[in-house]
Amino acid sequence: MKQHLQHPVFQIISNVASGKQVQAFVIGGYVRDLFLKRLSADIDVVVLGNGIAFAEEVAQKLKVKVSVFKNFGTASLKYKNLDLEFVGARKESYRAESRKPIVEDGTLEDDQNRRDFTINALAIALNEEDFGELIDPFQGVNDLENKLIRTPLDAEITFSDDPLRMMRAVRFAAQLSFTIDPAALEAIKTNRERIKIVSQERITDELNKIIASPKPSVGFNYLFDTGLLQLIFPQMVVLQGVEIVNGQGHKDNFYHTLQVLDNISENTTDLWLRWAAILHDIAKPATKRFEPGHGWTFHGHEDKGARMVPKIFAQLKLPLNEKLKLVQKLVQLHMRPIVLAQEIVTDSAVRRLLFDAGDDIEGLMLLCNADVTTKNEYKVKKYRNNFERVKQKLKDVEERDRIRNWQPPVSGEDIMETFGIKAGREVGIIKSSIRDAILEGEIFNSRPEALKLMIKKGEDIGLKVVAKILN
Repeated sequence: MKQHLQHPVFQIISNVASGKQVQAFVIGGYVRDLFLKRLSADIDVVVLGNGIAFAEEVAQKLKVKVSVFKNFGTASLKYKNLDLEFVGARKESYRAESRKPIVEDGTLEDDQNRRDFTINALAIALNEEDFGELIDPFQGVNDLENKLIRTPLDAEITFSDDPLRMMRAVRFAAQLSFTIDPAALEAIKTNRERIKIVSQERITDELNKIIASPKPSVGFNYLFDTGLLQLIFPQMVVLQGVEIVNGQGHKDNFYHTLQVLDNISENTTDLWLRWAAILHDIAKPATKRFEPGHGWTFHGHEDKGARMVPKIFAQLKLPLNEKLKLVQKLVQLHMRPIVLAQEIVTDSAVRRLLFDAGDDIEGLMLLCNADVTTKNEYKVKKYRNNFERVKQKLKDVEERDRIRNWQPPVSGEDIMETFGIKAGREVGIIKSSIRDAILEGEIFNSRPEALKLMIKKGEDIGLKVVAKILN
């Protein structure tokens, strides 16, 4: 492994270890990623001794500052593009009601025993006499080759001690396209209720990493099959299943949602567009109806779904800011381009879509493309071709009419000054008339034409012009 430790920082750590006569090892994710041929800037160093004192001496030699976290017995420093963390080797024990361990000084064996998975328990010696030697007591390298997520010790104990590790197992499986060991999978099912002692913030952090993985459905299938999803995100579980009436069934909206999520993930790494894919049909169970002679309907699921988004974001401790507004908007609008792709595309319909979507139109079109999950090749080709027509129409109308992020060419102040009135119902009526006329193509999106219409609409509702406004 010596060839992987060419960076000068490893030699400095080795020199400090010799000077202090202690053993030091690089351990965990950095070593795992060497075997996966992935670049990693995070280096965890475990020391058989005082990790903080060791870090302070390394920082002194590198001429950088060190951050000390006495409560955790760790210290970290940044050197060029690397983030290094130092800790003394330790062993841990747990109380049933908490995932915070009781920590004692320990050996390297103790430290490797407490690791979550065999692939994260790999260590490389950094002392002069054994520099570059791999320590792999749990056959973690074999598990990397076999693409397997397995715990170093009894999986039941590993997950009961720290239930967040159940989410981490699913996350690593999704990120790396690995399989979870059958014994570990069974232990997650057995211990799933223990997830309730973990903070929502930590759960959601792992959930977001699963969503950000190359193929998120891998993680969601594990969450569903183990029963974790039922506990952490029950609204999504309700999507699962098919109801049949008079021999007519609807598609399974859970697996449809996973396909939409995978589809959109092929074209964007944007976490919030992926969340929009997850939530786009979230209200289908609540709006599902069977209409004799017609079949299953989900009328208004986009409106109800949009209303559900804030509650779900609050429940999962997701940000209640513009990210929420983006997801809510895309859920609200996701049927609009699909309807346009099925019908003759009028300029006015395109203007209204541009007006409502604004700068999020590209994300909306990505979501709608992802929403095509039929296995019928003819239908897929037809939808895709229609979407291309809609996208071209969006581009043409936007270039001509400048509707995206539209600002009214006539303001409320203009209306009040022209007719000598105060803010009120009449101002709203006139503004709405001008907006609708522009969106319907009855007048061009310009101030002169809008002013003419303003005067006409004002006079129609009994107002009189008392001042002339400049074009």
